[in-house]
This record gives sequence, C-alpha cells and structure tokens, in this order.
Amino acid sequence: MKTDVLMLSYSGCGTCKKALQWLEQHGVDARVRPIVEQPPTPAELAKWIAQSGVSVRKWLNTSGQSYRALGKEKVDAASDAQLVEWLAADGKLVKRPVLVRGSRVLVGFKPEAYEELFASP
Repeated sequence: MKTDVLMLSYSGCGTCKKALQWLEQHGVDARVRPIVEQPPTPAELAKWIAQSGVSVRKWLNTSGQSYRALGKEKVDAASDAQLVEWLAADGKLVKRPVLVRGSRVLVGFKPEAYEELFASP
C-alpha cells in the first residue's frame, strides 16, 4: 500500500515498535522521523493537534521522565500555548507514536484506530 505516511517515533519506545510492526504487517510504507532528534515544530503541532481531534494535554507523555521533571502542578498550571512550546522543545514529552496521514493524525497506538485509518483511502 503506497501512502504518504509519517510516523514520529522513538527507537527505545515499545509502543512505537508495536505500531511500526503493525504498519509493516499491513503493508504500509511509512517515513519514520526520530521524535527526540526532530521533535514536531510549533507550526506542525498547531496543525496536528487540531487534526488529531484531541486536546494538547492528550499529547503529553505523562509516564516519561520529561513530564516528571516538569511536575504535574507546573503542567496543570501551563497554558496550551506553553504546552505547545514544551512539546516542540522536547520530543520525549510527546506521547508516542504520532502518525500523520494526510489530514488525519493519531497520537499513541491503538490497533483499532490504525485499522480504521487505513481502511479508508
């Protein structure tokens, strides 16, 4: 299946590995971008957060070291604009993987969401 698919992934992330395996098993050829070395830009985040249909807070990797370093209180007090700045500055703060296909964006890996995304042309 030839599609224009971008996956922002971290090589040490088990969930990312599962998502990449799913794509491979379903014949989806995705460009993989290392999220730590090349985090999403503020412009990409503005576009992708809107396209994902979830709030910026759902983009936070709440189980990671970067989130713990900031602290829940600081994150809770931050504006959406501040969160976008932090996400753009630290790829490990972003919930992974991020899959971009056209105007559709998925954050995290749920096989049923991938099924639905790739069932439609």
